[in-house]
Amino acid sequence: MDHNPLLLDGAGDASDESGREERKPGGWKSLPFIIGNEAFERVATSGLTANFMVYLVEQYGMRQMAAATLCNVFSGTSNAAPLLGAFVSDAYWGRFRTLTYASVTTFVGMVVLTLTAAVPQLRPPVAEQSGQPLGPSGAHLAILFLSLGLLVLGAGGVRPCSLPFGVDQFDRSTEQGRRGLNSFFNWYYSISTAATVVAMTAVVYIQDSVSWPLGFGIPTALMLLAIILFFAGIRLYVFVPPDGSVFSGVLQALVAAFRKRKLRLPAPNDAVEQETLLYSNHARKSTVVTKLPLTLQFRFLNKAAIVCEGDMKEDGRSADPWKLCSVQQIEEVKCLMRIAPIWASGIICFVALTQQWTLAALQSMKMDRHLGPSFQIPPGSLGTICLMAIVLFIPLYDQILVPMATSITGVEGGITLLQRQGAGMAIAIMSMVVAGLVEKKRRDSALAHGGADGTSPLSAMWLAPQLCLMGVAEAFNAVGQVEFYNRQFPEHMQTLAGSLFHCSLAGASYLSSFLIAFVRKSTGGPGGASWLDDDINVGRVDYYYYLIAALGVGNLLYFMVCAHLYRYKGTPELEDVCKDIKAVF
Repeated sequence: MDHNPLLLDGAGDASDESGREERKPGGWKSLPFIIGNEAFERVATSGLTANFMVYLVEQYGMRQMAAATLCNVFSGTSNAAPLLGAFVSDAYWGRFRTLTYASVTTFVGMVVLTLTAAVPQLRPPVAEQSGQPLGPSGAHLAILFLSLGLLVLGAGGVRPCSLPFGVDQFDRSTEQGRRGLNSFFNWYYSISTAATVVAMTAVVYIQDSVSWPLGFGIPTALMLLAIILFFAGIRLYVFVPPDGSVFSGVLQALVAAFRKRKLRLPAPNDAVEQETLLYSNHARKSTVVTKLPLTLQFRFLNKAAIVCEGDMKEDGRSADPWKLCSVQQIEEVKCLMRIAPIWASGIICFVALTQQWTLAALQSMKMDRHLGPSFQIPPGSLGTICLMAIVLFIPLYDQILVPMATSITGVEGGITLLQRQGAGMAIAIMSMVVAGLVEKKRRDSALAHGGADGTSPLSAMWLAPQLCLMGVAEAFNAVGQVEFYNRQFPEHMQTLAGSLFHCSLAGASYLSSFLIAFVRKSTGGPGGASWLDDDINVGRVDYYYYLIAALGVGNLLYFMVCAHLYRYKGTPELEDVCKDIKAVF
């Protein structure tokens, strides 16, 4: 038996002309290697980026807001790249090969970034009198951007494929496979978060207290270990082959529907009868694709399946996919159209998370960060409070709250996926309000009792409540989004589903950069300081927190409308329109 992973097709057609051997999903047997790889990869990449803004300020001489903007752009680009990675994976390489190439690219990028810390000539020189870096030259920035570019390319392949590759290992046609998949999403996110906690504590401590070269070198070595562990499970994996570009299929359905826009649909008010009169011959490489029934929602797309003279070949296949599409292909496009408004709502929610991480670090630099007489919390590690809340809450939710809620509601998972996302949005709004109140207290304390450097005697632990609330919000909304996309997208769109979550993070990063620029410009009058002044004691960060909370309220109302109108995949009747949020609020 050939064990070449690029030839094995665990979900392929047994009659495939290539004669590939079909391998059954191994479930949890193969997941230690996948989750272990994710854990080490997350420690590695988070270890480099968690304290990256401090690195730019201390080692490259960048101003705080310039460094924050660069971090936001880097984060946004890293989270937008998975959209391209999803296209390449689905159309050409498949998930395993994409993960392989992307992991190696990430490792090379980490090596380059580690060299900037280890080799003095690769970063700005230090002024003799002040001891501060003079600022980066064009060559220094070129090397820095090279490393960041490689990391972006790596993220573009790893992020959309890692979770779907794990999902591929479950047989969703069995009860045992579905039960395992329910817990897999929670545990995958929990373990990934725990790995990030390690990165933001141990690794950040080494960077701040020992040395930057060692603090970057350890994550680089862990990334190499992650690659080795990933290949160690190669004989257990199921490999689903690429099934063609999702984007081309979407365009084909839209173009075909436009071309036939003047035709009349048969049986316009009866979905069952209409489906029998439309083109339904849709064959894919993968046998795991669930057949979707025809729906009357977005019925203008159904015209793409009207068979006209010359549309079909003698063997029953479409002569031109740009003129005739199957019912299955049309319904897959409808899934994407239904999910898009829900996806958009996640961007504002993640703005709160993005700003919490960035601003909390800046706030803590003007607070008392001591724990005991000798230990001081690094600013880059403060976000671990948020992560610890996630790590502790997800097992509690999965093992205790879900069974209790299921016994009451009768819904698999206790509450629906849209209810879970809505709850996370509401808690995120609460977090921003609490953050505004704490910031006002910190600022008042700094102005009244601060030292010469403007540091408030207030303990940085005052930031813990807002960070804990944000952690719970992420446990509800982020995990809910990941599971929602993976369950509601058709099986062969799973990589795209994985990329959408990261695209939400990308949108949040770019929107955060826009908000920072807009607020700095619009609130800084002649001779006055903006809300986001480089000196946060002069600015009014609390007002900025309240602004994000107000945006969150509007976003929650928008989400409630979208959730009310959303129809879950495979439910053709109007009575199945989701009324989730009504049950929560």
